[in-house]
Amino acid sequence: MKPTKPFGISKQLVMQAYLEVKRKGGASGIDQETIEDFERDLKDNLYRVWNRMSSGSYFPPPVKSVPISQKTGGLASQLLLIGWHKRW
Repeated sequence: MKPTKPFGISKQLVMQAYLEVKRKGGASGIDQETIEDFERDLKDNLYRVWNRMSSGSYFPPPVKSVPISQKTGGLASQLLLIGWHKRW
């Protein structure tokens, strides 16, 4: 039997990734959507992410660049934040 999706990305892997972002206190990306916003329809949002990634139709959204302050002063490299799923 032929698999229905071309990429072997499990729903559990998507859930683990989401939980890791949440655990680390992920900030909103360029779309300004917070974790709380994403959680309002968590099941549907995670399904949408999984479906588009596993079918090959996922296209990364634009990123937001945020400078990181160093303890000694000045700025370090840039941190890039993506949006949750606006373009997924």
